[in-house]
Amino acid sequence: MAVFDTPQEAFGALRPACVQLTRAQTAENVWRLQARLAAVSAPALQQLQEYVLFPLRFALKVPGPKPERVVLSVVQCAASVLAATCVKKPELLQELFSELCTCLSAPAGSGTAASPSEELKLAVIQALHTLMHSAYGDVVMSLYQPSTLPLLGFAVSLLLGLAEQEKAKQIKLSALKCLQVLVLQCDCQEHRQLDEDEAQHCGDLFASFLPGISITLSRVITGDIKQGHKSTVAAIRLFYLVVGLVMADTQLARIPKKKEKLPEEQSRISELMVHRGPDWSRSTAEKLSLLLQKVVGFSSVHPHWKVRLELVELIQHLLRNCSRSLVDSFSHLLKALVGLVNDESSEVQSRCKEVLQGTAEQGLVAHNRALTDVLSENLHSLATALPRLMNSQDDVGKVATLSLLLGYLKLLGPKISCVLNSVSHLQRLSRALVQVLELDVTDVRVVEGRRWGGPAGSLVPCLQRGARQRKHFRFFAEERVFRLLQQVCRVLGYYGNLYLLVDHFLGLYVESGAYRKQAAMVLNELLAGAAGLAVDVLQQRDTAPSPEDLQASVTSILDEYTAQANWYLITSLDTEEMSPEQPVQRPGGTRSSVLLLAPEPRATARTMNSNIWQICIQLEGVSCFAAVLGRQFRLLLLSALYPVLEKAGDKTLLISETALGTLADICEACAYESLQSLINDNSDYLVNGISLSLRQLAHQSHASQVLDTMLRHSDASLLPLVEDVIQDVLSALDQSYSNQAATFLGVLHSVMTALVQWFGSSCSEEQRQSRPVSQGQRVLTRHEVQRFFLDYVRQKQIAEGNLPDTEEEEEAAEVPVLAKPEPDNSAAEGEAALPSHAELAKAVLERCIHLLSDRSLRVRLKRNTGDAPECPAL
Repeated sequence: MAVFDTPQEAFGALRPACVQLTRAQTAENVWRLQARLAAVSAPALQQLQEYVLFPLRFALKVPGPKPERVVLSVVQCAASVLAATCVKKPELLQELFSELCTCLSAPAGSGTAASPSEELKLAVIQALHTLMHSAYGDVVMSLYQPSTLPLLGFAVSLLLGLAEQEKAKQIKLSALKCLQVLVLQCDCQEHRQLDEDEAQHCGDLFASFLPGISITLSRVITGDIKQGHKSTVAAIRLFYLVVGLVMADTQLARIPKKKEKLPEEQSRISELMVHRGPDWSRSTAEKLSLLLQKVVGFSSVHPHWKVRLELVELIQHLLRNCSRSLVDSFSHLLKALVGLVNDESSEVQSRCKEVLQGTAEQGLVAHNRALTDVLSENLHSLATALPRLMNSQDDVGKVATLSLLLGYLKLLGPKISCVLNSVSHLQRLSRALVQVLELDVTDVRVVEGRRWGGPAGSLVPCLQRGARQRKHFRFFAEERVFRLLQQVCRVLGYYGNLYLLVDHFLGLYVESGAYRKQAAMVLNELLAGAAGLAVDVLQQRDTAPSPEDLQASVTSILDEYTAQANWYLITSLDTEEMSPEQPVQRPGGTRSSVLLLAPEPRATARTMNSNIWQICIQLEGVSCFAAVLGRQFRLLLLSALYPVLEKAGDKTLLISETALGTLADICEACAYESLQSLINDNSDYLVNGISLSLRQLAHQSHASQVLDTMLRHSDASLLPLVEDVIQDVLSALDQSYSNQAATFLGVLHSVMTALVQWFGSSCSEEQRQSRPVSQGQRVLTRHEVQRFFLDYVRQKQIAEGNLPDTEEEEEAAEVPVLAKPEPDNSAAEGEAALPSHAELAKAVLERCIHLLSDRSLRVRLKRNTGDAPECPAL
């Protein structure tokens, strides 16, 4: 607590110490004064400020060399006085400022004399910092006049030298912070904010120092990493504050084209002043672009996250204040900003996203033609180099490259539509995407994976909505890379002209088989983005496509996907899947002029792998289109459901699983409770399609796949609807035992399995023995079992061409009866009126009997597996 609260008391206590210090400039006398000052209150000391500072200033002005410990103690004492008081006179401020700066320089005429010690340098820097904060109100502006420009330049050069050359981290950091205060950009809350005119005036003054400040700070920023991250952060902050002040768009817009003439007495000062005219601005911007490129390149990969975070602040500050004057530098700035979106530090990521969001919301790009041009050129260059970069970089580099591409697109926002009107931009970007998305089709396991019919009781497999098989790409393996590519396509679809993009990529789809799979993937994502599904953007688009536009685009793509040449591709070398050359009529559509070509007997595994992935991607497209249209997709079920059910019954495992996932997605999008409901509600159309296909030999196998899928995923309510179709299958089998037996036996196996599932349940032998005989159920006798096996052997011999002799037949007829069966009236009554499902099962089994001795091993095996499991209801 202060002892002397009044100026009179304080004067009496301080006078002896001040007089003693004036007489003898020693460190002891300074310390004595320092001790007295601790007992004086701040208001009293304010009244005696100049009196107390006089002996301290006198000690610094005494000619001749002075012990450094004296200078150090004087500076520290003066700083304590300034910290407790306010400087209210401009002259005092300038004099103190000059005297403190002199303490930092080597003594005049000292020749090789050593520079001040680190302690003295630090004390003087802190005293300057305190002096600037003690300047009262408008007094501080007296230091920023044309007449004081040499003094300011002297201080700036001293502090910059310390910031660059000193090894001590504390001195470097203090010098940078003092410079920040000196350019009136202090971070503290007590800092006086400049009004518009004052900022304009300071910008004119600091323009003279901009080259030296920017060059020196760039060297500090890119200096030895051992200097610590704090000095680098402080240098970056000072760099963008000074550049943002001098190159501010608002200030440069007010600068007259010609320099104003000053009075003759100020002519020498005018030579030091810089006129920030258009020529100077253009020349300075070009030089700053080189420095910014250097600073950004170093800081964006700095190991400390706070340096990278400060770089984000630099970009944000310059984007907001210098979007026109430094437009040539924004290529580097935006590239760094977008690249840091995926920084390993969550703080940097979060701040990057905020800056990008603010940039988009403020329309800095949309309303700035120059920035739009820069972004579009960057986009064009990156798209050109994308295939090469993806082929040469590791996964980390690929993520960074695609993040940059995605960031450019997000920043362009609604301007994407204008950019893609350029044929060059659209072609570069589309070619880059289809080349990067090239699939690896060398994995033979994709072709080897086959779907086998499940056992009874497991008729309906678990359908996972949205489940997708992981794809293997040629140029990358990281799933994160694929997600970025998905977002790129969706952002294009969100902002771009939908008709233009769909037309262009459909052209690539049709143009070459090498691009077909990639173009299909892009089309799927474009439609998802156009509908706004899972797309991450910075700003909303101007207008969204109407439901009619979406439906028209989906319809055109679906027509291409389900065209015969793109839907019925070679996926295996099974003989039963080969089709002769026949014209096709798709159920619900018109007769197609596209011919189904018989598969080449030597199709390679690579070709079949590629075909399998193309079908799967097109099936995923159907899922995507259903999600895009929602319940409106019901209008397209007439053309989409039948082909998907075909693929759900495909023997290739990957195709079958993908088709089942597509069916689940259709159910959700169209608001069907289950796949069973979807099939039953559209069964009339599906049954009609199956009937039409059964009349064409080339499409009997496809019809059987649809029927097989319907039976596997429905219930007994479907039987009356498909009973006639099953009879058609049996009739078709009767007419083509020689070449279609294997195909139809698969369907008949599904029929029998479904009947068991719907109308009965299998049971084990032990359960059957322990189960009591119900009323009306007939038990086979030993005689009947014996007769059955004898008849079986005889029929097999006849089928093999071994006709028994007449004597042998008589002997077989005279086989002794072990037990005479009792007549069973209930059995005769049951045979007289079999239920419809039993009649159907009987008809199926009768066909299978005729195939017992077929020459084809495949048919005989399918016949054996085609027998229905035991079911009492049948």
